[in-house]
Amino acid sequence: MRLIVGLGNPGRKYSRTRHNIGFLCLEAFAAEKKLKFRYDKKFIGEIAQYKNAYLLKPQTYMNLSGNSVGKMADYYDIDPADILIIYDDLDLPTAKIRLRPQGGTGGHKGLQSVLPALGTNEIKRIRFGIGNPEAVEVTHHVLSKFLKSEGDMVIKGIDTVKTIIERFANGEDFTRLMNEYN
Repeated sequence: MRLIVGLGNPGRKYSRTRHNIGFLCLEAFAAEKKLKFRYDKKFIGEIAQYKNAYLLKPQTYMNLSGNSVGKMADYYDIDPADILIIYDDLDLPTAKIRLRPQGGTGGHKGLQSVLPALGTNEIKRIRFGIGNPEAVEVTHHVLSKFLKSEGDMVIKGIDTVKTIIERFANGEDFTRLMNEYN
């Protein structure tokens, strides 16, 4: 069994913000596959299942995401090698996709919660660029919505992530995916 996690913040206020790109990618994938998310209080998250993979949207707020991810990984005994995290990255241009097999948190509050909860930094990840305009405060930027002018790029990026989600869920080797998409 594999676990694919999209990071974001719960609630309408954050629903279409840059910080919620992990949620947006999972929601787009679920819509395409006609999957329904359901809230499970045991995992403090919304879950859906696709073949041999669970999709998880933690409902704990970003900086507590590890509570949800850790509970689900423990309950289903999912090996960290079978977990993929999708999250926003300020250090990449808008809609640029980078796959990594491991690494630090890069200052991302969600990863700062998830990695200790799983006991390793060897967690596969998809970094989705949200840009980083120098004139705007970081908090304001990550909690802002994408601009209309970025729409086509973001949709194309989400489509790429949907393909990666499907291939990862089907058991494809992550190194192969990295070689193809990086």
